[in-house]
Amino acid sequence: MRLPNLKLSFFICSLALAGLLFTPTRNGLSQDWFTTGINLGAPRIRLAVPDLPSRSADSSAIKLTQEFNQVLWNDLDSSGIFDLVSKSMLPLKTPQDPGEVVPGDWTNPPANSKMLIFGRTEVLNSNLVFTGRLYDLTNSGSPSVLAKRYVATMNEISTREAAHRFANEVVQALGAGVPGIALSRLAFVSNRTGHPEIWLMDYDGFNQHPLTSYGSLSLTPRWSRDNTKIAFTTYVSGNPDIFVFSLNSYKRVPFPKYVGLNTTPAWSPDGKRIAFCSSMSGDPEVYMSDINGFNLQRLTFSPGVDISPVWNSKTGNEIAFVSDRSGSPQIYIMASDGTNVRRLISGGGDASSPSWSPNGLFIAFSWRVSDTGTFDIYVIEIATGRIIQVTHDAGRNEHPYWSPDGRHLVFESNRSGSKQVWTMLADGSNPKQLTRDGNNWNPSWSN
Repeated sequence: MRLPNLKLSFFICSLALAGLLFTPTRNGLSQDWFTTGINLGAPRIRLAVPDLPSRSADSSAIKLTQEFNQVLWNDLDSSGIFDLVSKSMLPLKTPQDPGEVVPGDWTNPPANSKMLIFGRTEVLNSNLVFTGRLYDLTNSGSPSVLAKRYVATMNEISTREAAHRFANEVVQALGAGVPGIALSRLAFVSNRTGHPEIWLMDYDGFNQHPLTSYGSLSLTPRWSRDNTKIAFTTYVSGNPDIFVFSLNSYKRVPFPKYVGLNTTPAWSPDGKRIAFCSSMSGDPEVYMSDINGFNLQRLTFSPGVDISPVWNSKTGNEIAFVSDRSGSPQIYIMASDGTNVRRLISGGGDASSPSWSPNGLFIAFSWRVSDTGTFDIYVIEIATGRIIQVTHDAGRNEHPYWSPDGRHLVFESNRSGSKQVWTMLADGSNPKQLTRDGNNWNPSWSN
């Protein structure tokens, strides 16, 4: 394998250790074009979420009911579309059945709620059964919006899944039909076992566990469109190769090993193609193939480094990528056949790690602003070129990736003192740290 030049080394280092620079409007977060585009434009809904009581005196049932209540609260609080009523402002009596609801108790001060979640848990046939209801307190004639029942086995994982499912139902019912993300997952890189390996976790940071245990360098995990496979880069064979791993069989799926550097795989929206970077021809260029590696097609033909392709999530007709053809890393867009190449970011500095929003309107990316030297997350509206800075004054922030609902971003940041995976609403608010053990980076959100 040919030794990489200094520019290529810079890219590899940024992939292994972080991500990659202008200062547009800092107050742009209040602009309607942006909040509407990320599905956060509507006023937040005032929602009361009292703890569901347990009808069983069994200690395990009581403990799992508490887990359900906490997970449900966290999911709804993280959704970005609700103003949750503080539990200290809730009425003392929590209804378990529709006949027990007294709307005035919830709509009047101090609760001032418009919507109400209520219900109960009980043990039936050795299972924990959750009954959850959602009421529109402003609709006296037909207040019921949802009535759901979930049967869980008596363990934490099953209980959390039931809470996530109910939260998703509530978010979709009240959030303009956009499905909730509480059952989505994250892939990321972690060195907590001594080597950078691919790890998985729930969207809220629960259930962190390794996918690989190669004892080598593994990077850039990306989910297939149906969430059944993950493609990533690994040096386990001595060369940076792309592996595809099935989450159904927990085995590798065949994919060719090309000479040179092979990295940053990206699945097409239809799930039939993979774009990736390879130096098989000498310079690192962007290639595309079928998911089995056949029908290989070279898409870029520029001296230097072309890397980190990402598809237009909405149409699949365009690919954004990073190139240093102008002298520093910048983001470009091309048609999916390699034609019509144009530079997206023109403000200078270094720009990298593009991630295309699910609705196709925006690209989130890392940018180190030339005059400050900071690494932050930005979002650009592709049609107009308007740019929003969404992280500020909080360490180094890189490698953003969109959630499937378009309301959130996952990213890596060292704001806590070490490199960790964080999530936030796409406007930069409500940041939450998900990882703490070792260093963790390069996150990717399932579809």
